[in-house]
Amino acid sequence: MRILCTVLMLSLMACATAPHSPPPVASTTTFAEPVARTRIAFDRNGFTDVRAEGLADVKAGRTLTIDDPVRIASISKLVVAIGVMRLVEQGKLDLDADVSNTLGWSLRNPAFPDAPITLRMLLSHTSSLTDLAGYWNVPVGGDIRDITNKAYAWDAARPPGQYFRYTNLNFPLVAQLMERATDERFDHLMRRLVLEPMKLDACFNWSGCSDAAINRAVVLYDAKGQAQKDDLKGARPDCPAIAASDGSCDLSTWRAGQNGALFSPQGGLRISVRDLATVGRLLLNDGALDGVRILSPASMRVLTTPVWRFDGSNGAIGEEDEPSRGGFFCSYGLAMQHLAQGDGKRCRDDLFGDGRPRMGHSGNAYGLLSGLWIDKQAGTGVAYFATGVPNDSSGTHSAFSRVEEVGAAGW
Repeated sequence: MRILCTVLMLSLMACATAPHSPPPVASTTTFAEPVARTRIAFDRNGFTDVRAEGLADVKAGRTLTIDDPVRIASISKLVVAIGVMRLVEQGKLDLDADVSNTLGWSLRNPAFPDAPITLRMLLSHTSSLTDLAGYWNVPVGGDIRDITNKAYAWDAARPPGQYFRYTNLNFPLVAQLMERATDERFDHLMRRLVLEPMKLDACFNWSGCSDAAINRAVVLYDAKGQAQKDDLKGARPDCPAIAASDGSCDLSTWRAGQNGALFSPQGGLRISVRDLATVGRLLLNDGALDGVRILSPASMRVLTTPVWRFDGSNGAIGEEDEPSRGGFFCSYGLAMQHLAQGDGKRCRDDLFGDGRPRMGHSGNAYGLLSGLWIDKQAGTGVAYFATGVPNDSSGTHSAFSRVEEVGAAGW
């Protein structure tokens, strides 16, 4: 056991143990230190380097460990896609069918009413939907069509299937399709399809996580050190979704395919870096984990094959709701980013700075930055997150942030 220490922002000192970790490498970074950060490097068989430092909860003085669950942001989409592919294998979902047939109502871009939208388009952000009308703010008892019926929820200039635009709204619709195909609530479905078979103490919007996980929740702080999310103080949230307008949270009103935003499939997965690295090992092992087959190799090929690649004009390469951040979406599959595919000029996605192709997903929200990346050819990967950091494109060799470059390479 070795102790890693760092000077934290707001002049807080914290230490965290990192089992089986080598001596810490002196940091040469100039950015403000995160409130907390952790990183696990892994290969197909297990973990090869484990590090954690800082405070999971500043007020409580609780140090971060690799078992503390955090809202991992958009990496949630990749985990959802694993669940989707399990339903595709079972014949309950079709990647290339018109999703309107499963939803039970017509999902159409009003500017292109004859163009069907498919599950593959939703997963690859080529559906022609945008986030301009919102995506997360549908309360208990609400209907996602309150958003999709608005004309400005759509790209009126480009038909479905032709243009990449990273859009969170795609994933509540994916969740609704999963619910309609199974008549099972999304949070329960993901637990049955993915989290329990992989033995992960993880959950969406804290629904289904153990009491121990609740007690270890990582508080999310912004770059000024202000708590933004999950300051649970050891207690479950009163409502795991957005409460109804009258303040009630009666989940018995749930109806399959009405409101896929309830449990935040676009970003609401709570998971520890240990369990996140376990997901990475599943990807490295072509859908198997410690002798248990979760997805077939054929499904893994579909999941990991790029659907879109930037050609200079066929996509928005940044995150449109993050004006200080972007330029790293250069190739994308089914909820899977592909790195080192850009031109290094306009599209700068070489997060690791070594030109090697990698795949996985990044995440950023509420002062958190996260990543899960695998190098399939080398048989290695890395999972990391940091809290209390700015979401920007401050990297030295990519359009990611400097915090993410250090998370990828190690500190």
